[in-house]
Amino acid sequence: MSRINSLAAGLGLAAFLSSGVAFAADPESCKTVRLSDVGWTDIQATTGIASVLLEALGYEPDVKVLSVPVTYASLKNNDLDVFLGNWMPSMTADIKEYTEEGSVETVSRNLEGAGYGIVVPTYVAEAGVKSLTDIGKFKDKFNGKIYGIEAGNDGNRIILEMIKDPADNLEGFELVESSEAGMLTQAEQAMKNNEWIAFLGWTPHPIMGAMDITYLDGMGDSGFGAATVETNVRKGYMTECPNAGKFISNLKFSLDMEGAIMDEILKGGDANSAAKAWLQKNPDAVTPWLEGVTTFDGGDASAAVKAALAN
Repeated sequence: MSRINSLAAGLGLAAFLSSGVAFAADPESCKTVRLSDVGWTDIQATTGIASVLLEALGYEPDVKVLSVPVTYASLKNNDLDVFLGNWMPSMTADIKEYTEEGSVETVSRNLEGAGYGIVVPTYVAEAGVKSLTDIGKFKDKFNGKIYGIEAGNDGNRIILEMIKDPADNLEGFELVESSEAGMLTQAEQAMKNNEWIAFLGWTPHPIMGAMDITYLDGMGDSGFGAATVETNVRKGYMTECPNAGKFISNLKFSLDMEGAIMDEILKGGDANSAAKAWLQKNPDAVTPWLEGVTTFDGGDASAAVKAALAN
């Protein structure tokens, strides 16, 4: 190429760049971001936050309601991109196969300070039920039941394993599987009547946080106890969709934040609307989440989010 042609090409490139046309940050195949909602209010809250912000950035969030086992199978089969609800260590068995083969990747820890396990009303704890093995001493008072949430949930699986283990003193107990809302309704009614009940509890949760309940000791290495929540993606997602992947890996939440959004959802609010309302009240929260991130078309992420939240 001659020096004159080179100069012309350079001037043409400069003119194109100065025209304001932006380069896409991710390929078109990354525009739709497929996320799993496993029906837990905390994951509805965090998935709502992610969805509102992805949309502001020019992406198209596609939230699929799936069970935990189907979520991991879908990540493996490339039918899903992101899952924000990997509770650890209780879900170690659920994810182990996938992480060992490399089909599911953990890219960040999005919540610290969580709790997970079997709880009883504090008046039951004060009457002598302090640890897991104490439940079996009062089988009649508990009607031989422990209440969980939806079938396939990791917490239910752990409770079933405890019932089978003679060391846990739960012979003859039944796990009652229900929805989160159904379990909480049962718990609230029992506590209103000063009845004995044992059920699956976790923090953050606005209703459980307001309940006078006690987490039981003696959970061993079951996975119950102090917990963290991690972010999973399908194999290769971070390489194929680096901008969306960077945003997803930047997401870090707090107990207070999740509790506030969950409260609105449990009152009947839409997850995305509750998330957007929280973001409008706490606009500075997005700053670290947008670090190193652009819009889908390569534009200013902060400006795009600010404009979206203004509406």
